[in-house]
Amino acid sequence: QVQLVESGGGLVQAGDSLRLSCAASGRTFSSYAMGWFRQAPGKEREFVAAISRGGGRTVYADSLKGRSTISKDNAKNTVYLQMNSLKPEDTAVYYCAAGSDTSQLRLGTIQYWGQGTQVTVSS
Repeated sequence: QVQLVESGGGLVQAGDSLRLSCAASGRTFSSYAMGWFRQAPGKEREFVAAISRGGGRTVYADSLKGRSTISKDNAKNTVYLQMNSLKPEDTAVYYCAAGSDTSQLRLGTIQYWGQGTQVTVSS
């Protein structure tokens, strides 16, 4: 069992940066690929980014590609999502997820979800 707890969300202005964190419990964090998803009001949850178990491979959705960086610290059991040049359309609840590999995460095959953290970008 892995528990994921996100933090770092908040209210920011367009153009600002934000770093989300996801802390995982358990000793097997390094066994999981990790990802971030988001869900805006009235929309389906969508993939944002994923990183492989060892951190050597990353995958991004086009929506945040070039404006975000996902990273993973296995020693701290934490995955991060650095987001820059935020836009109002980035407003959503951001969820952390654990899965077997980046491809499965991108397809939405998730083993564990976090509870989400709200990101609101004002214009």
